[in-house]
Amino acid sequence: MTDQLVHVSQSVLNFSPLLRVRRNHGLEHATLHVLADRFPKVPFAGHSDLFGFWIVGDVSSEDLYAAVLEALNRLRNGEEGLAVHPNCGTNYVAAGLLSGFAVWVSMLGTGRPLKEKLERLPLALVVATLALMVSQPAGQLLQSHVTTSGQPGKMRVIQISTSYSGKVKAHRVVTEG
Repeated sequence: MTDQLVHVSQSVLNFSPLLRVRRNHGLEHATLHVLADRFPKVPFAGHSDLFGFWIVGDVSSEDLYAAVLEALNRLRNGEEGLAVHPNCGTNYVAAGLLSGFAVWVSMLGTGRPLKEKLERLPLALVVATLALMVSQPAGQLLQSHVTTSGQPGKMRVIQISTSYSGKVKAHRVVTEG
């Protein structure tokens, strides 16, 4: 049964559209790592989808293109860990789900009176804190096995375009493969 579950989950994760999003997400993270090394004082953010990813931050198109190519080459050369990023939304979702669930469990069995809930508050705080501690490695595991891929395959960069919303600079990186 466990082998079947693993096979089904691998089939789902390797479903072509989902795999493309996971690869784009991995390249986005790798690019953010490279940009952070090159421009340590510049804040960056990213978002991935089926056709590529966005990088938000004040960087020239040329510098971004160089960072994307370096990230892609490093992933191809086996640096799969670049696909995992500490500020990924997956980490925040894992933290929210685990801590929320822990607090919910700690409140099971309390009645309606506020006094019963307040008496459980110290327990709720402890289990939420423990859940947050567990969520850090859990979020990274989810990234490395579910939401990103550090194996870009035949992916290549097709185009990078820049747009502005006020003073906010956003770059669209379009990929294929």
